[in-house]
Amino acid sequence: MSWAEFFNMGGYAFYVWGSFGVALVSMGIEVYLLRRRKKRALLQQVKQAPKISVLQEHETTT
Repeated sequence: MSWAEFFNMGGYAFYVWGSFGVALVSMGIEVYLLRRRKKRALLQQVKQAPKISVLQEHETTT
């Protein structure tokens, strides 16, 4: 079996390699979106942290 035959995939190369390409791009997009969502969640936590500590102090003093 030669490399040309391998990459031709018996005439189904467009479907096979196209499927691999779509899967790879989809996984890349998913990783990007997960990282972006994590960053936003951490920033939101940091923004809310002072508010939460003030509320907890207020609850313990009353």
